[in-house]
Amino acid sequence: MNIFSAMLTIAGLALFETISSIDNAVINAEVLGGMSQRGRRWFLLWGILFAVFIVRGALPWLIVWLSIPGLGPIEALTATFSGDPHVLEAIENAAPVLLAGGGTFLVFLFFHWLFLEPKNFGLPGERFIHSQGVWFYAVVSIFLASIVWLAIKINPVMAFGAVVGSTAFFITHGFKENDEKREKELMSGGMSDISKILYLEVIDSTFSIDGVIGAFAFTLSIPLILLGNGLGAIVVRQLTVGNIDRVKKYIYLKNGAMYSILVLGAVMLCDAFGIYIPAWVSPAVTFAVIGGFFLKSKRVLSKMID
Repeated sequence: MNIFSAMLTIAGLALFETISSIDNAVINAEVLGGMSQRGRRWFLLWGILFAVFIVRGALPWLIVWLSIPGLGPIEALTATFSGDPHVLEAIENAAPVLLAGGGTFLVFLFFHWLFLEPKNFGLPGERFIHSQGVWFYAVVSIFLASIVWLAIKINPVMAFGAVVGSTAFFITHGFKENDEKREKELMSGGMSDISKILYLEVIDSTFSIDGVIGAFAFTLSIPLILLGNGLGAIVVRQLTVGNIDRVKKYIYLKNGAMYSILVLGAVMLCDAFGIYIPAWVSPAVTFAVIGGFFLKSKRVLSKMID
């Protein structure tokens, strides 16, 4: 990977992490509003270190290490920069399993948003599909069965990876639902600053999983994921401090994040099945999709101001 490709990848990762974490930033801002100045400073300082180095650094490294058990911890970290043919072969053999799982997770995430989650309807057909929310489980079940059927003919372990991806979705979705319920308790003022900070870190960890898994559509390089997602996490913290109300006015940014998640999921599945996708596609599409919905949001905002 040359320097330009690396920089494009990092920029795409940072943008994707920022936009996909807007919901997290909104929760953080609301909870921080009821905390003392000291508590806010502690969260914004140490919380960034935890979010960048522990969650967005350790989690992708752990995923690669578990996906390629033949590599040691250091090799898993630097695998994509290694010239060792044995390491490169191990990555090549394990990548379809990781990509199938990640792609399935992201596609499930998109369909859940499309069918069930409240949203500002930005494209034709979204309102109708949302009204048919009961079909979500049927759609993702058929999708998973199709992926497993196709994958099992190529590599049974890859089929298992797709099942793991669907399992990871429902587990993290359960945690997110619990987080939303606990948010009311956080806002009620019945918890200490320390309890709120600790729970915000749990919420951040849960919401970061989407960004971490989506990062593998950009690259399998842990250092690049750490840099890109880390920059995105820092931007999210800055939005939390002073600009979240302004960001919330751009009502279709969430739509852009979710459609980019669909594309990234499709890219990961194509790569898993051996369909070559150039490395620049994921960051380029992320910029294009999110940029398009940003402009759409800006036009709506301008009309409201006028």
